[in-house]
Amino acid sequence: MFGIDEFTAIINPPEAAILAVGAVTAKPVVRDGEIVIRQMMRVTLSCDHRLIDGATGAQFLQTFKKILENPLRLLV
Repeated sequence: MFGIDEFTAIINPPEAAILAVGAVTAKPVVRDGEIVIRQMMRVTLSCDHRLIDGATGAQFLQTFKKILENPLRLLV
Protein backbone atom coordinates (compact mmCIF):
# COMPACT_ATOMS: atom_id res chain seq x y z
CA MET A 1 0.00 0.00 0.00
CA PHE A 2 2.97 2.30 0.46
CA GLY A 3 4.82 1.05 -2.62
CA ILE A 4 7.40 -0.87 -0.58
CA ASP A 5 8.91 -3.80 -2.48
CA GLU A 6 10.03 -5.83 0.53
CA PHE A 7 10.34 -5.51 4.28
CA THR A 8 10.83 -7.65 7.34
CA ALA A 9 7.99 -7.68 9.85
CA ILE A 10 8.72 -7.87 13.57
CA ILE A 11 7.07 -10.58 15.65
CA ASN A 12 5.27 -9.37 18.75
CA PRO A 13 4.36 -11.80 21.54
CA PRO A 14 2.29 -13.96 21.50
CA GLU A 15 2.66 -14.23 17.68
CA ALA A 16 4.50 -17.24 16.26
CA ALA A 17 5.00 -15.80 12.76
CA ILE A 18 4.06 -12.83 10.60
CA LEU A 19 3.83 -12.53 6.82
CA ALA A 20 5.03 -9.27 5.24
CA VAL A 21 3.55 -8.54 1.80
CA GLY A 22 5.27 -6.09 -0.53
CA ALA A 23 3.85 -4.09 -3.43
CA VAL A 24 2.96 -5.67 -6.77
CA THR A 25 5.19 -4.19 -9.47
CA ALA A 26 5.88 -4.90 -13.13
CA LYS A 27 9.24 -6.68 -13.57
CA PRO A 28 11.02 -8.22 -16.56
CA VAL A 29 11.23 -12.02 -16.22
CA VAL A 30 12.27 -14.85 -18.54
CA ARG A 31 9.43 -17.14 -19.68
CA ASP A 32 10.03 -19.80 -22.34
CA GLY A 33 13.35 -18.17 -23.28
CA GLU A 34 11.83 -14.72 -23.81
CA ILE A 35 11.90 -11.63 -21.63
CA VAL A 36 8.36 -10.56 -20.72
CA ILE A 37 6.85 -8.15 -18.21
CA ARG A 38 4.99 -9.80 -15.31
CA GLN A 39 3.37 -8.53 -12.15
CA MET A 40 5.61 -9.65 -9.28
CA MET A 41 5.23 -9.43 -5.51
CA ARG A 42 7.68 -10.20 -2.72
CA VAL A 43 6.66 -11.70 0.59
CA THR A 44 8.75 -12.45 3.65
CA LEU A 45 7.92 -14.61 6.63
CA SER A 46 9.34 -13.88 10.07
CA CYS A 47 9.17 -16.91 12.37
CA ASP A 48 9.82 -17.38 16.07
CA HIS A 49 12.23 -20.32 15.85
CA ARG A 50 11.31 -21.41 19.35
CA LEU A 51 7.93 -22.40 17.89
CA ILE A 52 8.33 -22.80 14.12
CA ASP A 53 11.25 -24.44 12.34
CA GLY A 54 12.61 -22.56 9.33
CA ALA A 55 11.81 -25.52 7.06
CA THR A 56 8.16 -25.38 8.15
CA GLY A 57 8.09 -21.67 7.36
CA ALA A 58 9.60 -22.34 3.92
CA GLN A 59 6.96 -25.01 3.24
CA PHE A 60 4.25 -22.49 4.16
CA LEU A 61 5.73 -19.97 1.70
CA GLN A 62 5.85 -22.61 -1.06
CA THR A 63 2.17 -23.41 -0.50
CA PHE A 64 1.28 -19.70 -0.36
CA LYS A 65 3.11 -19.12 -3.68
CA LYS A 66 1.31 -22.01 -5.37
CA ILE A 67 -2.09 -20.70 -4.22
CA LEU A 68 -1.35 -17.16 -5.40
CA GLU A 69 -0.18 -18.42 -8.80
CA ASN A 70 -3.22 -20.69 -9.19
CA PRO A 71 -6.15 -19.70 -6.92
CA LEU A 72 -8.31 -22.53 -8.26
CA ARG A 73 -6.20 -24.90 -6.11
CA LEU A 74 -8.28 -23.70 -3.16
CA LEU A 75 -11.31 -25.44 -4.67
CA VAL A 76 -9.60 -28.79 -5.23
